[in-house]
Amino acid sequence: MLAHVDLDAFYASVEELDQPEIKGRAVIVGGLEGRGVVSSCSYAARRFGVHSAMPISQARRLCPRGVFLPVRMSRYQEASCQVMDILSRFSPVLEQISVDEAFMDLRGVTHLWGGSPAQTGLKIKETVRKEAGLNCSVGIAPLRFLAKIASERSKPDGLLLVDDVEGFLPTVELKEVSGVGAKTLRLLGDLGAHKLFDLRSFPPPLLERRLGKHGPELLRLAWGRDERGLEPQRQVKSVSHETTFAQDLARKDIILSHLMVLCQKVGTRLRQAGMCAGTFTLKIKYPDFKQKTLSSSSGQPTDQTLDIFNRLHGFVEEGTAIRLLGVGAGNLRPARQDGLFNRGRQQALHQAEDYLQRRFGLRGLTRARTLLLDKERMDE
Repeated sequence: MLAHVDLDAFYASVEELDQPEIKGRAVIVGGLEGRGVVSSCSYAARRFGVHSAMPISQARRLCPRGVFLPVRMSRYQEASCQVMDILSRFSPVLEQISVDEAFMDLRGVTHLWGGSPAQTGLKIKETVRKEAGLNCSVGIAPLRFLAKIASERSKPDGLLLVDDVEGFLPTVELKEVSGVGAKTLRLLGDLGAHKLFDLRSFPPPLLERRLGKHGPELLRLAWGRDERGLEPQRQVKSVSHETTFAQDLARKDIILSHLMVLCQKVGTRLRQAGMCAGTFTLKIKYPDFKQKTLSSSSGQPTDQTLDIFNRLHGFVEEGTAIRLLGVGAGNLRPARQDGLFNRGRQQALHQAEDYLQRRFGLRGLTRARTLLLDKERMDE
């Protein structure tokens, strides 16, 4: 049996954990200005029609009395690491697929946790709630894709065991299957297929003509065949952060201040993953929605904020308006300790910075360049 564990309304739940006085209220986490979007919201907020990826302006109209909070990614990553450490105690085979989701292989371990998959799932939920203070939904099934569907159906804070695959498959809607987007739903709907089970009646060549290689893959799932196992050793291959501005920016000093904040976030993510990057990219989107990506590579990989900033700031042009700025890190490799004295001082600085950010958010330790953003807000 495989289990899919999904933390409920993760960002919003962490905020409620850190601020008990807002628990039970309509909590909305995301970009708080202009073109920002909802990253996560509590179930109380969802009752007003708020959902992830919704423009924050629309969320404010739907839920004007909600608690609107900025994203604190370093705090969520800290909570995620705590939960993943808990899950790793239940099974040696764990595949984390996002900050709030993971697959687990329960074969051969259920006897340690009550003797059955369902009892193991309940023990997982109990331990995550007790030690991390968070609720999770758990889906358990013999097949990977069914475990994910089961966890989604059990939200919030539930558990669903699929032990009869043939009995469960006829209930699966195509829209529940990961990877089936709006275009695929439309194409299959034109053929009269709305449930996964419906695909059994279609000739494989027809599905392949309509959907390409995705057609035979879906047909295999419809017949209850999912050979995909877990990838417990999958490594992070890239790290990135970007921000869309409420108003287009043209002042170079303000743009560089935002660049520093993005470099802080990327550097923090690299250090938390124990990785350094050899290539950094700057993504710029202009008011006409055209965009370009500029890269800087070096034989000396780094995870240091100032190094990242120094490699990218030269790409920022004077007097050119932009609507989006992004920083990415690639060509990752494990970090290694550098014995140089100055480098050691930088590492100590970043350790202090990361600690303060985990406790107090990104403003826990402020770099001088980013103070300009506070002045900009006061001048508005």
